[in-house]
Amino acid sequence: MKKVERINTIMRYINNRSHFTITEIMQEFNISRSTAIRDIREIEALGMPLVAEVGRDGGYSVMHNSVLPVVRFTDNEVKALFIAFMATRNQQLPYLKSRQSLAEKLLGLISENQQDDLVLLNQILLFAGTNPNNPDLLELSDLPHPMLEKLIQILLLDSYLLISIKEEKVIRSYPIYLLHLYQEKSQWLIEGFDLKEEKKKIFSVDDLTSVEPYTTKKRLSKKKILEKLSKQEEAINLFLELGPKAILQFKKYHPLKFSISYTNPYQTTANLKTFINVNKPEELREITNWLLFLGGDIKIREVPERVLEALKERLFLYCP
Repeated sequence: MKKVERINTIMRYINNRSHFTITEIMQEFNISRSTAIRDIREIEALGMPLVAEVGRDGGYSVMHNSVLPVVRFTDNEVKALFIAFMATRNQQLPYLKSRQSLAEKLLGLISENQQDDLVLLNQILLFAGTNPNNPDLLELSDLPHPMLEKLIQILLLDSYLLISIKEEKVIRSYPIYLLHLYQEKSQWLIEGFDLKEEKKKIFSVDDLTSVEPYTTKKRLSKKKILEKLSKQEEAINLFLELGPKAILQFKKYHPLKFSISYTNPYQTTANLKTFINVNKPEELREITNWLLFLGGDIKIREVPERVLEALKERLFLYCP
């Protein structure tokens, strides 16, 4: 990291803390003590109001109610922000109505040369879901379900919810403790613990008709909920190692309850561990078809015998 970038990053690091020490700066940025002291002195010279604290546990703190110097973005940071911003188009993300104001503020923070670079990037970079005939940064399209933003606002205050879901033309209500809100296969999903049936369930945000805090006084604590879930977890009986081609297939289609964990930073290999109920014919048939859909770029480390038999039968039909 260049010195200017390091100084800039240290300033941001300091801004986010009420107290810090030279040792913390050394460890965080992998620099020597003398370099850390020299950087702190330069930061003070730039106008950041630091107060030195004496004593065994002494360090530095930032003065309150003081005007701090403007934190500026490097060229690479601006490009990283812009590309990440572009990649969110047509992704059914909440708060998309703020996209135009965000773009205007981002462009207002940077120089004309940096703006020219971003205009060029906007012309040559396309992401999944982007219309190549109209790659407009400020375009608002494919908005998510309007209930998503309300759901997030309530979650910031409370994870105990009363949600109403439309199921086969009937509205049903569920008191839940929300475990995760996530996007899967272009859908926003709620993974929650049903407080009445005391088991994990998955709901589609698209099916939500209302959401509000669950105000009952008789709440099951988070600790007890996690204890019940750990007891309900079924033993893993399917373990796959996926290569890059299988990962691409996985992204095209996979059962909602399945997820993978990447095993390298480039996301070209991954593991999948889950439980399959082989006593359900529909699930057994679905898993067999799906494993064949993944293709040959997988290594099966563990699989139920009945799934293996079903695979052999299917392969025999294809290759008599």
